Amino acid sequence: MAYQRLQVGRALPIVPCDDFEIPQIASVQNVVNGVATAPNNNNVLRDTTKDFVALGVQVGDTVITEGNQRTVGSLVGTDSLILTGTGSSVSAGESYVIYNVDAQGAKNNGCTLYIGLAGNVTVETVGGDIVTFTGMPTGSFVPVHVLKVKASGTTAQSILALW
Repeated sequence: MAYQRLQVGRALPIVPCDDFEIPQIASVQNVVNGVATAPNNNNVLRDTTKDFVALGVQVGDTVITEGNQRTVGSLVGTDSLILTGTGSSVSAGESYVIYNVDAQGAKNNGCTLYIGLAGNVTVETVGGDIVTFTGMPTGSFVPVHVLKVKASGTTAQSILALW
């Protein structure tokens, strides 16, 4: 019997967020990883060990911290970023990843989701539909191309985006 087999080349742990799309990491030019070196207010990420300008960080890049996803609103000097979106403050010692997508604005064709821990998953599809998949079991896949995993309505955990 023939069967379809899912083979992926990239994977990203998802932070459910009502405001931002899942970063399209298939077209990433560079990725900056680090740890915040100073406690800041709600909207600032500071890492005195990095030169964000030299690393090519730009306004609009996606920043994922422990439990939050936001975008770069502006750069302050070379070691601080003002973030847009809501979330808890960035603490000293908190890890982050910055996804710098190409300047061409590559189209996000969506991704497949893997559900690590059972629950409901509310998504926005590439067609713009907002859909809640109720009672997704552990170890299942969401059967549509997804742009966003919404925080509101999502109870599933350990979700991975797959490309």
